[in-house]
Amino acid sequence: MSSISKKNMSFLNDLKKNNNREWFTENKDLYTTNREDVILFAEDLLDRVSQHDNIETVSGKKSLHRIYRDIRFSKDKTPYKSIWSGSFKRATKLLRGGYYFHIESGNSFLGGGFWGPSPSDLKLIRNNFLDYGEELKSIINSKDFITHFGKLEGDQLKTAPKGFDKEHVHIDLLRFKQFVMVKRFSDKEVLSNEFSGLISDGFKAMRPFLDHMSEALSTDSNGETLY
Repeated sequence: MSSISKKNMSFLNDLKKNNNREWFTENKDLYTTNREDVILFAEDLLDRVSQHDNIETVSGKKSLHRIYRDIRFSKDKTPYKSIWSGSFKRATKLLRGGYYFHIESGNSFLGGGFWGPSPSDLKLIRNNFLDYGEELKSIINSKDFITHFGKLEGDQLKTAPKGFDKEHVHIDLLRFKQFVMVKRFSDKEVLSNEFSGLISDGFKAMRPFLDHMSEALSTDSNGETLY
């Protein structure tokens, strides 16, 4: 079992205070050592998630995001991310949505869902809501969903999307532009031996929502597969 250690968090806190190339270069060995520990954590997490979902990501190492920031178009010119983060992609065109984990002192969380659906995907999703909105509401109003995530999150329109009735019974769903689930963790939970299991359990709780949305995105109005 691999876990996030206090030295992992201390490195991130030190990097946040010294976010410059000189400090990072002087402490490159420290970064490498801590990253290797996080790779082991990600491998353990990938193994757990693979037991309840079909994951395309081939290794914990490949799931991790680069620590180097793209500052070309950003006002913030600090060169490094002071977090550990990674993501897992679900396999095949029939399984849509993805999983994300973010480790940062005082701001650790998992996330998943659909951050930026294309216009064509968003139309398929909204058309699905017209006929199957109650089915989706039963998922996001379930005890398990509320326990883990509280509510469905994401940017919403202020009114009905073009072509949809603003008085529709499922207008609350139709207004969503993003479909995101988030669960936050205390530093104590992050540093516990159970942390990878807690994240895996959170990802597993997303499955009913992700599977419903996957069906909406892979079938036409007659229920025929698009692939």
